Amino acid sequence: MKRDSRPFFSVRDGEWFVGNDGARGPWSAGACHAGPVTGLIVRALEQAVTDKQLVRITADYARPIPMSGFRIETTVTRSGRAAATGIATLKDAEGKTCATATSLHLVESDLGSLPTTNIPGPSRQDATPGKFAVEHAHHELPFFRDAIEVAYPPGESNAPGPTTLWMRTPPLLDDETPSPFQSICPLADCGNGTSRNAELTDATFVNPDLTIVLHRLPESDWLASSAVSFWEPTGIGLSRAILFDERGPVGSALQTLLIQPIA
Repeated sequence: MKRDSRPFFSVRDGEWFVGNDGARGPWSAGACHAGPVTGLIVRALEQAVTDKQLVRITADYARPIPMSGFRIETTVTRSGRAAATGIATLKDAEGKTCATATSLHLVESDLGSLPTTNIPGPSRQDATPGKFAVEHAHHELPFFRDAIEVAYPPGESNAPGPTTLWMRTPPLLDDETPSPFQSICPLADCGNGTSRNAELTDATFVNPDLTIVLHRLPESDWLASSAVSFWEPTGIGLSRAILFDERGPVGSALQTLLIQPIA
């Protein structure tokens, strides 16, 4: 299948974002995958705070994000010398809030001769192309799977269970290069799918939130995730992923999971 190379979204009137096929999630034909949406939320928050580095975002998804379009509003809630915080609100055409997000931005400084951390990540050179973890959706339309490239390190595959994979995604918008933080959002929201304990035919495992913390901005087009999911008998779970670029670790992603069997 030929990859859909279009950006995830088209923009109208400078503030209204409409999903292209690659932005569609696997659960509903009319709803976006939260990863590219989070990238746009990050974009809005980075534009709201320009003098500090965005290091953490926590997004709560109150309802499905419509492919038909949405807008994002931001407010800076704190602007200090060393730290700033913000809030983003995503609304649909009826003005209903579909998602909210909070952010933390920190000032950068020079450590001088202090020691820094240097831990290697999975090898990109040894990875081989493969299929995305979620091969089939709950609808028949093209979706996120069709817009991305995936490669697996030796010993890894798209089978259920803890998984490490490399991913390269299209840009969020046409004629605009996404920031490093924006670029990693689509991958960061895939932990629940890549490390699922069962297939979509057996269960739904929706994440109503996503937290991304980056201690270093990624520097490569190909980015990696090493994810594990914890499913509990209560139907509540957690996906935890370490995120990498080709130089090593850059941060972590957490997703709370709502898990339900399909009868």
